[in-house]
Amino acid sequence: MSLTLRVLAPDQSVFDGTAEEVILPSTTGLIGILPGHISLVTALDIGVMRVRTNGDWNSIALMGGFAEVEADDVTVLVNGAELGKSIDATTAEAELEQAKAKVNQMEGQEPSTEKIKAQQNFNRARARVQATK
Repeated sequence: MSLTLRVLAPDQSVFDGTAEEVILPSTTGLIGILPGHISLVTALDIGVMRVRTNGDWNSIALMGGFAEVEADDVTVLVNGAELGKSIDATTAEAELEQAKAKVNQMEGQEPSTEKIKAQQNFNRARARVQATK
């Protein structure tokens, strides 16, 4: 048995195929999906989705969204996504360091839009780095 998986971003179809197992970064923690899973709709956080196809694990960096599981169909609608194998690890590490420095610079400041954006950029950069591994 297998799952039919579709990962859709506003500008592209990131993945459309079958999978043996999917691990999603929901807003309440990681959710593992296997064939025969109950129906489910969940919000997704910025993080890494793991997909097992033909016994191999692949990573996709997700930038938040929603997932729906219905029978053996999994549809993931996200704000943005990148296949881990298409991310340059060196560039992603450098972007993570820059984002981390910005968050550290704002530590102790009053909450602001700029501080929230810095934290979101850090979360995105971290997800991209994790997807390369």
